[in-house]
Amino acid sequence: MQLSRLQSAVFALAALCLVLGAGPASAASKTVKIAYVEWSCATASTNLVKAVLEEKLHKKVEILPVSAAAMWQAVASGDVDAMVTAWLPVTHGQYLAKVKDKVVDLGAIVKGAKIGLVVPDYVTIDSIADLPAHKKAFKSKIIGIDPGAGIMTKTEKAIREYDLKGFTLVEGSDATMTAALADAVKHKNWVVITGWTPHWMFGKWQLKYLADPKGVFGEEETIHAIVRKGLAKDKPEVAAFLAKYKLPMADLQTLMAANQANGKPYKNAKAFLADPRNKDLVASWF
Repeated sequence: MQLSRLQSAVFALAALCLVLGAGPASAASKTVKIAYVEWSCATASTNLVKAVLEEKLHKKVEILPVSAAAMWQAVASGDVDAMVTAWLPVTHGQYLAKVKDKVVDLGAIVKGAKIGLVVPDYVTIDSIADLPAHKKAFKSKIIGIDPGAGIMTKTEKAIREYDLKGFTLVEGSDATMTAALADAVKHKNWVVITGWTPHWMFGKWQLKYLADPKGVFGEEETIHAIVRKGLAKDKPEVAAFLAKYKLPMADLQTLMAANQANGKPYKNAKAFLADPRNKDLVASWF
């Protein structure tokens, strides 16, 4: 049975409450709690933060996979300490607007992020505006990710703005989206997906963003660390680290590729910290 967006959001929040317990507890707890969405970039960055906090600051860390909406709400309510996967100013802009007085933005971690509609490079169109004329080739589908994600909201707007009548935005996850992409590439079929950079799929396949002349998906974005109010007072070492935590796009993509290859993001994060080539980068965080 397919859940409505409202049902999905309710279940996600209920699950978060079961994990975290009732009411804000992060200030009193010595455990550092970090929420994230199970996107490949968020998984890589969050596990790296966990490894740093445990190895360098000797903290106990719990990372909690939730939906995007639940992630923002958990930081705003103080149920978790932080997230390191806030895409701004566009993708998560609507979430920030609702809780901006309840959270603290510690600044950009990753620069050069981008969202949009993506196709394999053998697809012979180059703009979202060209989609209506090729609806049949795309089987009238845009393959998306989890409902409620910022890129899904923007894609719904693109469907209206570009008059993509007859196209269905298919809800799923990062995994189901990349599986559909893999199958299409294998058979050289046309497919259009909701895509973003950084993502390991750009290293695996030859892909391209469709031009967005109406600017629905916005310009270049940055990925930020967002923390709860009071973190700097309760856990100053954690707040200080997150304020300095910067990750070059190339390094994040390397981590993501390793995770895709072996499915062990925490092990890969620890290996990244131990790699002498990353010594100066890690030192810059303290």
